[in-house]
Amino acid sequence: MILYQNFIGIDIGKFTFVVNVHGQKSTNTFDNTMQGIKTFIKDYKDILSDSLTVLETTGGYESLALKILLAKGYAVHRANTRKVKNFIRSFGNDFKTDALDAKALALYGKERSDQLNLYRPPSPEQELLYDLVTRRQDLTKLRAAEKNKIQGPKCQGILKDSCQAMIDFLTQQIKGIEDQITSLINKDEQLKAKVTELQTIPGVGPIVATTLLALMPELGTLTRRQVASLAGVAPKANDSGTLKGYRRIVRGRETVKPALFMAAMAARNSHSDLGAFYTRLTGKGKKKMVALTALMRKIITIANAKLKPATT
Repeated sequence: MILYQNFIGIDIGKFTFVVNVHGQKSTNTFDNTMQGIKTFIKDYKDILSDSLTVLETTGGYESLALKILLAKGYAVHRANTRKVKNFIRSFGNDFKTDALDAKALALYGKERSDQLNLYRPPSPEQELLYDLVTRRQDLTKLRAAEKNKIQGPKCQGILKDSCQAMIDFLTQQIKGIEDQITSLINKDEQLKAKVTELQTIPGVGPIVATTLLALMPELGTLTRRQVASLAGVAPKANDSGTLKGYRRIVRGRETVKPALFMAAMAARNSHSDLGAFYTRLTGKGKKKMVALTALMRKIITIANAKLKPATT
């Protein structure tokens, strides 16, 4: 276990970031720019080398700081926002300021340091795949919204023409993104092999395969329980004493679920073990949505197993 001498919390915003060292009441604010980050490193150079620095995922605004800190060889943990919020609430603190958040992140680092993994940046190819897949998802949502509008009773004449023009444009954009994804996969032998392997799972086509690889780069490194929980398809116990409550799936990576749902919908009608699994569940009286969720869980578990490194 690595022993850190200091714990630094950084609350990052679009234009600035606030820094606190655990145990210090004061905070410092820097511009979220290349120069601002360099100034921060210069001011804290005496302690950064033996510190654990903790920052949250903030829609990409943390990317520059992460990149520079990692390039310098400093230990950084990119925290899950939900976990940090729950950690703060456990102290009964409902107040929120950038300074308080920075202090909370520093405390979180100190309290949980033995459980926190250091951030490891994705490869350029993995990062590009993530950007392309998430862009495709955004465009697909926009197209779905336009398709819903065009079916409305008031969408006539010029409004209908406008919606159709937007649908055509978005379809063209989606096709362009998908061509770039295909090109990226074909140029990278490792990604290509993983996509090919994932498509051996019933219900998993090229779109689902690339989506899973982009949004769950951890595939192949997790246990079956970890991967189900991360994907948000693990049922959470709701028991107390003799009461056995209804189990629900919660949280997880919401962007992964639509892809798994699409795969499950295809797999349930396939002449495969997965299709038979779904039929068996519904035959026992399970609700269709419950059976589909179980199928989603089985698909992501199989995907994780298929991408595990071969052991000799």
